[in-house]
Amino acid sequence: MGTPEFAVPTLERLVHDGREIVAAFTQPDKPSGRGKKLNAPPVKLAAESHGIPVYQPARIKANEEVRAVFEEAAADACIVAAYGKILPEWLLRIPRLGCINVHASLLPRYRGAAPINWVIANGERETGITIMQMDAGMDTGPLLAARAIHIGERETASQLSIRLSQLGADVLSETLPKIEQGRITPIAQDNAQATYAPILKREDGLINVKLTAQEISNRVRAFEPWPGVFTTFRGQRLMIRRAEESQARPEYRIGSVISIDHSGIRAACAEQTALLILELQIEGKRRMSAWDFANGMRLRQGDDLFGCVIPMNGSSANVSGEA
Repeated sequence: MGTPEFAVPTLERLVHDGREIVAAFTQPDKPSGRGKKLNAPPVKLAAESHGIPVYQPARIKANEEVRAVFEEAAADACIVAAYGKILPEWLLRIPRLGCINVHASLLPRYRGAAPINWVIANGERETGITIMQMDAGMDTGPLLAARAIHIGERETASQLSIRLSQLGADVLSETLPKIEQGRITPIAQDNAQATYAPILKREDGLINVKLTAQEISNRVRAFEPWPGVFTTFRGQRLMIRRAEESQARPEYRIGSVISIDHSGIRAACAEQTALLILELQIEGKRRMSAWDFANGMRLRQGDDLFGCVIPMNGSSANVSGEA
C-alpha cells in the first residue's frame, strides 16, 4: 500500500527480492494541470509494469470490497509506505504478520504525514527510516528496525525524500526475513518523546516576521516544491525559491532590503539576522535569479520586500512540541 514516488523503491525491492505481491493499493488517479487530466500515482504505474493487480478505493474503512480482497489474498504481510489513508483495525488484523510501515523519520519523533518536510523546517541535522508494526494510532506502533542518516546543509525535501526512499527499501529488505523468522522483538515507542509532522497546508509557506533568516532558509528547503515559501510583493504573490542565511547583521526593519549585488538580495529578518535570497519567482512568471529580479523590479536598498507580511498565530510550523 503506497502512493507517491517515495513508495516506489519499496515496491521495486519487494519484487527484486522475489516476494509474491498479490495486490497493490494506492490512491485514486487525480486531475492536475490546466487541462485537469487524470494522472496515475507512481505506485500504480510501477505495479502495473510488473503485472500486479492494482486497487484504488476512495475509502477504506467501511469498504466491503477491500475487506474481501484482503481476506481472499490471505497475505503474510501488508507493507505500507506513504499510502495516505488511515487503515481500520479490521484490516490491520488480517495479514498473518500484520501491517508493516516504512516511515520516513526516527520514531517516535515526527509522527504524521509530512516528516521529511518538518524535519528540515525545524533545522534538524539527522533523520532516518523506521520500520514499524502498525496499530490503530497515527504512527504509534512498536518499532522493528531503524537507521539514521545526516541531513545535508543545503538539502531540500525532494532530495532528502529520494535518499530516504532508497534507505527505506534497503532497511525493509533486511528486516522482513527477521520478522518472518521471529528474530525481532518489537519495542514500544516512548510517547513522551513523540513529536508531530502534520500534513502541509498552503499557509505553512507564508513568511512569518517572527522567524530568523535561518528558519526561513530551512523552510525554503523544506517546502519545496509545495507549498513553497512566499509573501506578497507589490500586490503579487512572491515565492522565494532558494535562499540561505547571510553573515550580514542588519540595522533595517524586518522584511526590508539591506543590499543587492550579483550574489543576491539581502533582506532583514527577526533577531538581527539577514537572509541572502538567491532565486525568486513572481506567481505566474518564470523562476529567476535575485539579481535579475531586482533589476526587473527596480528594487532598491530599504525597499520593503516582504510586503503585507502576516504573522501566523498558532501556526503549525511549530510542530516539535511534546505529545
